[in-house]
Amino acid sequence: MKYMLTALLVLTFAVTASAAIQTETVEYELDGVVLEGFLAYDDDVDGPRPGVLVVHEWTGLGDYVQSRCRQLAELGYVAFGADIYGKGIRPEGAEAAGNEASKYRSDRPLMRARAQAGLDQMRSYEQVDGERVAAIGYCFGGGVVLELARSGANVDGVVSFHGNLDTPNPEDAQQIVGQVLVCHGAADPYVSKEQVQAFWDEMNDAGVDWRMIAYGNAVHSFTNPARGEDASQGAAYNPKADRRSWEDMQDFFTEILK
Repeated sequence: MKYMLTALLVLTFAVTASAAIQTETVEYELDGVVLEGFLAYDDDVDGPRPGVLVVHEWTGLGDYVQSRCRQLAELGYVAFGADIYGKGIRPEGAEAAGNEASKYRSDRPLMRARAQAGLDQMRSYEQVDGERVAAIGYCFGGGVVLELARSGANVDGVVSFHGNLDTPNPEDAQQIVGQVLVCHGAADPYVSKEQVQAFWDEMNDAGVDWRMIAYGNAVHSFTNPARGEDASQGAAYNPKADRRSWEDMQDFFTEILK
């Protein structure tokens, strides 16, 4: 009976803790285009707290990024999943996703504007302490948050997870005001050594406070369980790299979002 009571108490606590996380699908606009973001926060936390913008992969804002927003809310942040593509645009398959992502990779001002719109939307919530803000992104989204930083956006820091590092305007790194963390798969076949070196040079030349952590044996998309664990495919989940990079992000936030 004692063990049953203990188990019941644990279950009750878990349900209560989970129930405190509030989520909401949010419509917002930029230049007449309707965007659909995702808000998550812990309703049991009093007062404003740091906000974290989360930018999706090339398939658009879906279940994966929403789960990351919930995880951040459980850590005490307000998380907002930005929509770069627009409401209802959620491409399926590599070809469709690549075509959609290319629209923004070939138009960096538009990419930056959509990211800034998400940042502005997040800052509009009363739960967010607008003086303590960061942005993170996955794959395509990793490249987006780096461009957001290069635009001179007022953020304390950005984190790219297995994201693109290239930019057509490396001199814009001089506009970065916060810190930069890149969580990179050391065996990522889609980010060349030349691109890595160019990024290093870009950050150093601009005097940015930056760091890159490379995870051995990790390829592209190493944080996403949906990619399977066959690294020979070039994009695959790596549990160790996923756990370590999430911990590295938390340490980074401890420093920049005091």
